[in-house]
Amino acid sequence: MDRTDLAPLIDHTVLGPETTPEDIRTVLEAADEYGMNACIPPYALEEATEYTPDVTLATVIGFPHGQNDHDVKRREGVLAWKAGADELDVVINVGRLQAGDDDAVQAELAELVAAVPIPVKVIIETALLTDEEKHRACEAAVDADAAMVKTSTGFADGGATLADVELMSEYLPVKASGGIGSYDDALAMLEAGAERIGASSGVAILEGAPE
Repeated sequence: MDRTDLAPLIDHTVLGPETTPEDIRTVLEAADEYGMNACIPPYALEEATEYTPDVTLATVIGFPHGQNDHDVKRREGVLAWKAGADELDVVINVGRLQAGDDDAVQAELAELVAAVPIPVKVIIETALLTDEEKHRACEAAVDADAAMVKTSTGFADGGATLADVELMSEYLPVKASGGIGSYDDALAMLEAGAERIGASSGVAILEGAPE
């Protein structure tokens, strides 16, 4: 896969706790130059829509632990959409899923999906889940009419794996995120079934791709 084909499959990401406005502008400039999407903190959306109006913008909801009240997540999503987000990446409530409260997990996701007219990707945080829990998380995302499932926030101890991408792709399109730092890494995830890559190393990934 060459750079031109790969670039729009990458969400070039900057979400760390010490992320500055300058860091965000740098990511937006790179996304604009290379043809990538950008995944940025919610507070920066309005400025980003003016700074790089041609870049598809994703942002995060309930990030990074997913423990916000369901109404807060819904309101976060609506505010982000109104501020210019093109896509939302929402973190499930992992603890509720692990406790077996799948109905609450699904209902929370469905409430957000219904509140916005833009795609919602569900971050299931695979590093914290058993395979059985991953299946249940994906089922909740399907039942909520989510657009995609995403492996990781990047803040748990572990990121995307080929096995997880294969499992998740049985349900919905997959965004592989967490620990993907090279073209070979990205290509392996795509070959395993991912349809989107989330990475802070978007430029490095594309620089490693054939032109």
